[in-house]
Amino acid sequence: MDVATAKLKYYNAQLDKELSKYPHALKAEQVTNVPKTYLASGAASIVFLLIFFNFWGQLLSNLLAWGYPAYASFKAIESIDKADDTQWLTYWLALPQFKGAQIVYGRFLRPFLLTYQSDVDQATSKLKKKIDHAANTVLHAGVDAASALKDD
Repeated sequence: MDVATAKLKYYNAQLDKELSKYPHALKAEQVTNVPKTYLASGAASIVFLLIFFNFWGQLLSNLLAWGYPAYASFKAIESIDKADDTQWLTYWLALPQFKGAQIVYGRFLRPFLLTYQSDVDQATSKLKKKIDHAANTVLHAGVDAASALKDD
């Protein structure tokens, strides 16, 4: 039992150290006189129970799985550092766990796209021109048909 207590104290100290980096956690601890580790553990337990018993489960799951990454992506885009931009951009594409997306992006996607970037740009430009031409053809045909109906 002493080993379990020692581990619990160790993890509690680690969590306290991490939570000390956040001003909101420090303020909540001062206002409530409850240790911030207890507040964080309690909040996490409540969220877990609400999701587990499916009371607001969909809302909470969406906030955790979509809302936070969306906000973190926004913050990354607005920051100066490019590394976080890459992580959050690739998060939305594939392999968000364990930063596997960086591996896929760095080893496969980026080298491939850098090699064939001009080809992709040319193909995109050609496709855009074809779409514009088709849209203009349809538009002119519609105008001609409307004017023919008007003349009748």
